[in-house]
Amino acid sequence: MATDRTSQQIELKDGRFLGYAEYGDADGKPIFFFHGFPGSRLDWKYFNDDGVTTELKARIISVERRGMGLSDFKRGRKLLDWPDDVVELADALQLERFSVLGISGGGPYAAACAYKIPERLTTMAIVSGMGPSEALGSKEGAAWTFPGKSSVIRRLVLLLTAMGMEKRPDRVESQMIEGLKGRDKTLFLEKPELAKKIIESWREAFKSGIAGVNHDAALYTRPWQFRLQDIPVEVRLWHGEQDDNVPASVGRYVADAIPKCHATFVENEGHFSLPYKYLRDCLRVLVA
Repeated sequence: MATDRTSQQIELKDGRFLGYAEYGDADGKPIFFFHGFPGSRLDWKYFNDDGVTTELKARIISVERRGMGLSDFKRGRKLLDWPDDVVELADALQLERFSVLGISGGGPYAAACAYKIPERLTTMAIVSGMGPSEALGSKEGAAWTFPGKSSVIRRLVLLLTAMGMEKRPDRVESQMIEGLKGRDKTLFLEKPELAKKIIESWREAFKSGIAGVNHDAALYTRPWQFRLQDIPVEVRLWHGEQDDNVPASVGRYVADAIPKCHATFVENEGHFSLPYKYLRDCLRVLVA
């Protein structure tokens, strides 16, 4: 019987459980994937890569942040705590060096790894990534950071969202597609199964309640504890010019701040369409 690689856990030194999934070539080049916001280890299913990971010999390790999916919540966590969890998982999997890929809300966590554990990384990429609160445009778009909203309002919105996911996921799916524009909307109208995969991952993010997602939202609006200018490794960045969730100005801020950043801005792609269409290009860089 084949082993289920999409619902795995390890117990960390502090007693918490960390959830993760694996996709692609089990013996391939290890790439730690950091999901969006909200999101879970199931985010990778969205790409429906038609065997690209296996073809390129990529081993995707999709790790869930604290309080989402199968990962236990820990109060008071900080952005720079994340690399410690990644290192524990890498050590448990006997991986000395590996690549990291952060998409959307996973971008800041990829940057944290590039800053804190550069000696463990072979390559690093940010795609449609969120940026620090001082970045031009960070308080615009439709990213779920609720900039300017009180914590009470944010919690209320998240509670209602979690209830909607549980009772009427089809309605949440329709509302999501209805709110999209441009290439993103076209993509989901042409491939409605993609929206279902996103909602499946979002539901998993709320599996244990809203604590993990709520804390993630708060972290995005706080200082990152490190400067992008101090990241010593090379970073590849992709961002769509028509991104309505994370404006391209945020991507430019990140690209300009990181000293060794090689950025690609794609004129007619959005927040969801760019990572979907440019997956092969990104993976080629990460397995090189």
